[in-house]
Amino acid sequence: MSVVHRLTVGWLVDHLSFINQCGYEICDSSAHPGGVTCNTVTSTEDCHCTSTFAATLSSSDGPTYGPGDTVETEGKTAKTRYVFREEFFDISKPHIAAASEDQLCQGCPEVSLTEIKASNNTEEKCVFNQGELDALEYHSKVRKLIWEGTSHLVQEGLKSGFLHHNTAKLNCKKNNVHQHIVCGLAELCEMAKQFPAVSESDHQAVHVLEDEPRPERDLLSCVMENSSNCAKIIVLMGQKYLVPPKSSFLLSDISCLQPLLNYKKKYDVIVIDPPWENKSVKRSNRYSHLSSWQIKQIPVPALAAPNCLVVTWVTNRQKHLRFVKDELYPYWSVKTLAEWHWVKITTGGEFVLPLDSLHKKPYEVLVLGRVQGDVKETSRKSEGVLPIPEHQLIVSIPCSLHSHKPPLA
Repeated sequence: MSVVHRLTVGWLVDHLSFINQCGYEICDSSAHPGGVTCNTVTSTEDCHCTSTFAATLSSSDGPTYGPGDTVETEGKTAKTRYVFREEFFDISKPHIAAASEDQLCQGCPEVSLTEIKASNNTEEKCVFNQGELDALEYHSKVRKLIWEGTSHLVQEGLKSGFLHHNTAKLNCKKNNVHQHIVCGLAELCEMAKQFPAVSESDHQAVHVLEDEPRPERDLLSCVMENSSNCAKIIVLMGQKYLVPPKSSFLLSDISCLQPLLNYKKKYDVIVIDPPWENKSVKRSNRYSHLSSWQIKQIPVPALAAPNCLVVTWVTNRQKHLRFVKDELYPYWSVKTLAEWHWVKITTGGEFVLPLDSLHKKPYEVLVLGRVQGDVKETSRKSEGVLPIPEHQLIVSIPCSLHSHKPPLA
């Protein structure tokens, strides 16, 4: 299970376990994507190989397989199971060490907004702009909820052994982050936009992934669907990617979403992680950000089923949070239901960043809302719709790959 502990305040989640339960098995063992560990069983012998990306082939001396992880054989056809590399979740110490009084095990000190400002301003006077003042005010409101809720979940994780106090040896170890690992999805989306537009009459709404390789243009210009019970491997720009079973994808950006609309499917849950504008993105030039106007053009109403749950990841800038709640959701006819927080911790249960840091926080915000459509249709579909709690925490060890969010399923 990806949920390690469930309390009234939220969940302690094992992100790595969730990924590995998604059914990343292929029926042809001849092709191994870079970065995956495999356990391949044929009718004659075991084989083990490793490579250098984000997943690994599960080795024969690895964990015992459960009923859902059984590697089956039929004649000489093998099923190869892929698992995500554990080292990408080996966050054994905070990115920035917190003061001893700020550790979770010390209890929650009462810190006022003035004290938060003063603690970061001991040597020289600091002038806060309005955005920083808004962020400080928001933090002061949610701080106790995050501290106490995380503390309770961490204590449960320590008791069960899922989390463990770091030893002196672990504290001296650097987090095992592979800087050379890149996904390249931003470059693929840019490449997709360069292809000439296909007229709607000539456009095939969906391509079903088969075992034989497809031209890159096919993979980039329409919805790709893996309707089988096994994962599929695709190759794009020389990199291999695993596509989970019973899934589909459109590799594009919001300027080229017509293929998704042509797919003519409605969704009960839509999760959006927009590339918000911020100083870090501008400095690193890692990806292009979207303006508020561009984000509003995402055709959520056309894609949403009645009572669709819409979840939007938001940075800690209050400007973005207000935009989602006051402009974006009303524009999409979405009613805001709740704000949840993803809290990032180490394997020892510490915040990955000091809770009261002015620059970056160890938590991110999720805004949950529900589509408000036709009254009759919504009422007919509302039976069995679960209520959304006003505030919940998702506490997990984050992946060291950039902006890799935890599971919400």
